[in-house]
Amino acid sequence: MSTFLHNVTHSRHHHIQEMQVAADPDMISSPPPPPPPYSHHEQQPPAYSTLPAAYSATKCESACISQPVTGYVSFSDIIPETQSETSPLIASCSFDDDTVRRGFVRKVFSIVTLQLLFTFSVVCVFTFSSVVKDAVQTNLWVYLSSFIVFTVVAITLSFCKSFRRRHPWNLVGLVVVTLSFSYMVGTIASFHNTTAVVITMAATLVITLTIIAFSAQTRYDFTIFNGVLLILAVDLIMFGFLCTFCYSFIADVAYGCLGALLYSLFLMVDCQLMMGMMSFRLDPEEYINAALTLYLDIVLIFLYLLGRR
Repeated sequence: MSTFLHNVTHSRHHHIQEMQVAADPDMISSPPPPPPPYSHHEQQPPAYSTLPAAYSATKCESACISQPVTGYVSFSDIIPETQSETSPLIASCSFDDDTVRRGFVRKVFSIVTLQLLFTFSVVCVFTFSSVVKDAVQTNLWVYLSSFIVFTVVAITLSFCKSFRRRHPWNLVGLVVVTLSFSYMVGTIASFHNTTAVVITMAATLVITLTIIAFSAQTRYDFTIFNGVLLILAVDLIMFGFLCTFCYSFIADVAYGCLGALLYSLFLMVDCQLMMGMMSFRLDPEEYINAALTLYLDIVLIFLYLLGRR
C-alpha cells in the first residue's frame, strides 16, 4: 500500500514539472555564462588636472583685499548695500577688527580732547578776567538761552540716529552743544573763587585720567551695571531736590561728592562701551554719541566737585 502511494506521489510531481516546462520553455535554457575576468591592469585611473579649480572671491573679500585699512573704516564702506541698523549697545561685527576699534577710539578721544580744551579755556577766561566775569553775571539771559540751545541739540543728538550719523550735520550739532555748554560752565564757575576753580579742574583731570587708564586695562565688566547707575542717578536727583528746600552745608558737600562719584562710574562704563572689550559695545558709527557722552561725564564731574552757590 505504501509503495503504491509513493509511486502515485512521484508520478504526480513528475506530471507537474512537465506542465511547468511546457508553460515556460526558457527554464530549459542553459545556465548564464560566467562574468568576464576583471583585471585592474587593463584600465588606468584618470589623470589629475594640473590646474586647480579657480576660486572666485566674494565682493566683501575683494573689497577687503584691494583696499588696505589705514585708519577708521566704516562698516557701511565695506558693504555699501548693507544698512547699519545696529543699536548702540549691540555688538558689531566690524568692531571685532582691531584696526577699526583703534581708529574709533582715537577719533573719539581726539574729539573729546578738543571739547575739553575749549570748555576749560572758557572757564579760565570767565574766572580770571574780572571784566568778563561782571558781564557774564549781569547778563544771565545769555545763560538761559545757552541752556535752551544745549538741551534741544543734545536731546536731538542723543535720540535721533539719522541726525547724529549724517556728516557734517552731526559735527555741527556737536559744536553747538560744546559752545552752549561751555558758556554755561563758564558762567557757573564765575560765581566761585578762582583758587577753588583751579583746584577743581586739577582734581577733575586726575580723576578722568585714572578712570580712563583703569577702564583700558581692567578685566572687570562694568557695562552690565547701566540699570543700577540709572537708579542711582534718579536717587541723586531726588536727594538734590530735597537739599534745595532743606539747605545744609554737610548735605551740600555730600551731594557734590555723591554726584562726582556717580558720574565717575558713568565715565568708567562709557569708556568700556567705547573701547569695545566687554559684553556691550558701541557701534563704530556712533563716534558722535560716544564723544558727547564722555564730554558730559567729565564736565559734570567738574561741576559736582565745584559745588553749588
